[in-house]
Amino acid sequence: MSCLKPYAARKLQCAATMPVINTDNLDEKQVQLLSEMCILIDENDRKIGADTKKNCHLNSNIDNGLLHRAFSVFIFNSEEKLLLQQRSDAKITFPGCFTNTCCSHPLHTASELEEKDAIGVRRAAQRRLKAELGIPMEQVTPDEMTYLTRIHYKAQSDGVWGEHEIDYILFMQKDVEVNPDPNEIKSHCYVTKEQLKEMLEKAKRKELEITPWFSLIAETFLFKWWDNLSNLKQFMDHDCIHRM
Repeated sequence: MSCLKPYAARKLQCAATMPVINTDNLDEKQVQLLSEMCILIDENDRKIGADTKKNCHLNSNIDNGLLHRAFSVFIFNSEEKLLLQQRSDAKITFPGCFTNTCCSHPLHTASELEEKDAIGVRRAAQRRLKAELGIPMEQVTPDEMTYLTRIHYKAQSDGVWGEHEIDYILFMQKDVEVNPDPNEIKSHCYVTKEQLKEMLEKAKRKELEITPWFSLIAETFLFKWWDNLSNLKQFMDHDCIHRM
């Protein structure tokens, strides 16, 4: 992992002919979400257009440089335990994997495209916390979320689907009501630092699966941030994109 200063973005070389992908064997609700429009960006997180969630997550497009904006939310309760979710088996990418509280994408809409203080991303996080975990929107307002930094990573889920994102890291400490959608979430739990470290060790032994972005964040930044929940401002870095 290294933190690189902004550099000139490569020209996207997307294939002229899109591959035909059979989605008949995938979950109907998750397939419907593939039509959502994600925000296309260059490697410096500048907006360059929009494309469907489906096209953004095909390895064939990712290999040609297609990159989109995303976010990862970490919610801690009053006991400083982290809320984790296990992605449902219906998910198209990384089904059944454990991950942080919520991971998704801002959409190419006016309210979620707004960039000042990452307000569009924070609004998207509020929307998805409601959709996935059933957390009432008034309990997770954008102004309660601390935007720390961004990471840029790429990972394959299988031979067809994958991720290539610049991921905004959002922290919040609050006791919230949770009522997950089973189509999105298989299970959820609150963990201590020690319990998460045990999970990471189990993942190394292939005893459970953790999403690649969560693993990267946990192995690099998470525990330092976790130790300083009451003083996160010292870690806020909105200039650097960490290339991982």
